[in-house]
Amino acid sequence: MPQYFIDPKTLPSKEIAPGTQIRVAYGDKIMLSFVEIQPGSLVPMHSHPHEQGGVCLEGSFEFTIGGETRIVRKGEGWMIPGGVVHSARGLDGEAYVLDIFYPHREEYK
Repeated sequence: MPQYFIDPKTLPSKEIAPGTQIRVAYGDKIMLSFVEIQPGSLVPMHSHPHEQGGVCLEGSFEFTIGGETRIVRKGEGWMIPGGVVHSARGLDGEAYVLDIFYPHREEYK
C-alpha cells in the first residue's frame, strides 16, 4: 500500500555536513529532503546533475547559488538547475528546509 503522508520525525536522520542533518522520503520520481541546518554549519560548495527546488520552513540561512549569495528566510524558496554550484551556511539560529530533487539522489539512499 502506498504511503501518502509523511512524518519527517519518523524518517532516519543522516548528517551530510557537520551540523546539517537530512531526513529523506522517496516518491516514484521525486525525493523530499527535510534539512536541519544548525548555527554556524557549512554545506560546502558542490553541484550535482539533479534539479533541486526548495523552501525555507523555519529560521533563515545563507545560500550561495551560482555565485549569488542571499539570506533565505522562512517562506522563501529557490530553484537550482542541475550542474549549478551551491553551498549553504547556518546563521544565528537553526533553519529548517524542505529540498525537492529530481531525480532521486542515490547517494542518500
